[in-house]
Amino acid sequence: RGTLECSIFPKLGHAPMEKNGWRKVFQTAKTYGLNHLRFHSWCPPAAAFEVADELGFYLQIELPAWTYKIGQDKLADNFLQAEAKRIIQYYGNHPSFCFWSMGNEMQGNMQWLSDEVMALKAIDKRRLYTTTTFTFEEGFGKWPVPADDYFITQYTKKGWVRGQGIFDTEAPSFNKDYTSAMDSLPVPLITHEVGQYAVYPNMKEVSKYTGVLKPVNFIAVKNDLIKKNLLSLANDFTKASGKLAVLLYKEEIERALKTHDISGFQLLDLHDFPGQGTALVGILDAFWESKGLITPDKFREFCSSVVPLVRFQKATYTNDETFSASVEVANFSTAAIKQASVSWQIATNDKQIIAKGRWTPSTIEIGNGITLGNITASLNKISTAQKLTLTVSIENTNYTNSWNIWVYPRKLPQENSAVVFTADYTEAINALNEGKTVLLNPAKEKINGVEGKFVQVFWSPVHFPNQPGTMGLLVNPAHPAFAHFPTDEYTNWQWWDLCKNSTTLVLDSVGINPSAIVLRDIDNFFKNRNMASIIEAKVGKGKLLLCTMDIEHDLEKRPVAAQLKYSLLQYMGGNKFNPVTNLNENNLKKIIK
Repeated sequence: RGTLECSIFPKLGHAPMEKNGWRKVFQTAKTYGLNHLRFHSWCPPAAAFEVADELGFYLQIELPAWTYKIGQDKLADNFLQAEAKRIIQYYGNHPSFCFWSMGNEMQGNMQWLSDEVMALKAIDKRRLYTTTTFTFEEGFGKWPVPADDYFITQYTKKGWVRGQGIFDTEAPSFNKDYTSAMDSLPVPLITHEVGQYAVYPNMKEVSKYTGVLKPVNFIAVKNDLIKKNLLSLANDFTKASGKLAVLLYKEEIERALKTHDISGFQLLDLHDFPGQGTALVGILDAFWESKGLITPDKFREFCSSVVPLVRFQKATYTNDETFSASVEVANFSTAAIKQASVSWQIATNDKQIIAKGRWTPSTIEIGNGITLGNITASLNKISTAQKLTLTVSIENTNYTNSWNIWVYPRKLPQENSAVVFTADYTEAINALNEGKTVLLNPAKEKINGVEGKFVQVFWSPVHFPNQPGTMGLLVNPAHPAFAHFPTDEYTNWQWWDLCKNSTTLVLDSVGINPSAIVLRDIDNFFKNRNMASIIEAKVGKGKLLLCTMDIEHDLEKRPVAAQLKYSLLQYMGGNKFNPVTNLNENNLKKIIK
């Protein structure tokens, strides 16, 4: 259960040479349930090995090279050969030095890498060796070569072994793993650079840069936010985008833990990487300190030596369905758990228990895929839309884990006839000019904006600028528009269908008042556009609510969309719907084609 260390020490400007400097790194990683650090393209000093020995960490060391021309430069090759021998000579006796890779995503003469690995094995066989930490080299990277003792990859020739991209293209499902991609793999597999979900910059972090590094990137973002009158939202942007990142990291880790024969994962990252255009992909900042997104205790619920796991089909249900799931445990502790009593419950937000159960005590052996039993729970007692929490616990231990599902009524009350619901712009304008209340829900292609996404930008919007570019939703659950639509302050799984069937508005050219935004989208920090999916305004003699998420089509199959439509109509039909912003037709035409 690992993460990367890329020689990120903003105060010093170099790696610590004393043990105290490394204790913070390893102790923090351990607090979040990790037991492994991969040193990306470098070898740390002796102090790191000594602390890792003391705390029981597995280290992966790499040569100081990230090249696509390995084996093609004699002087460079000679240096790397000599450096490899020096690393083994000076650090080879440390028990924490368990893994060796020739480097990150190496390309070029792959046979040269295999030959060098075999030469190093002849010198010291006490650790596991691999030719490269993944590679994009044609003909390689999808299956280990004979020299590999273990294999690091993001996919095999039989499929992906990490979720990157899947969570945006596939509807949320919690019964999947990567076992089929592992079939017949001859050596242990560790998944490569799992995650890379960008979190909005934390403006509070600027004051921490008291050493050699000046945070000009954070300062540039801050100045841009000031210019665009968005600085007051910066902390909310960080929290909401970060909570979404936590959600995705949890599912990434759990899918790995559910996968038979998988040997580990390397996150990118538990903490931020400040380079490559600013890649703030961490739950922690570059100082290995919390951003306030999740506590270590909650993180260890799904990232620890023992983790209860649940497989279930989807995140959203209607109240005429039965929730079903299977429960299993991943036990990678030092021993079997004897006479383990495992219990479960499904509860509402106000702690009302909908269903519960307990299995006969049994022994949980070491390994994963250890099935304990099945859960079934009728949802017919749920009469209003609710978020439920399923919790599974191994009693008399700290091992517990939880998941959310959302339940919606199959039948909703009749829609408010006083509100005009339309997808047609002309019909909306005519109704507004007559003083009517209008919910305008245009087709995606009729909206000037950005493709709707569920998952936030990958890695860095500066390094990879050609991405749709949003970083999740910022929601006010207390807004009366969501009175009948349970939601958190951030994008959770129930928003997937709505996000994917939407176009995000870009409001910079409209000059709309912030109070007009009912549902805000967070833009990436490279562009910092003013974005939204739901706005409200006075137009002509009437009142308008514009929703750019599809809440019109296939509602029988899309209960979340049906519920949002109902909640918006209820809001608009009541006395709380009183937009204060005026929007003229010329500005409205800028965002509606």
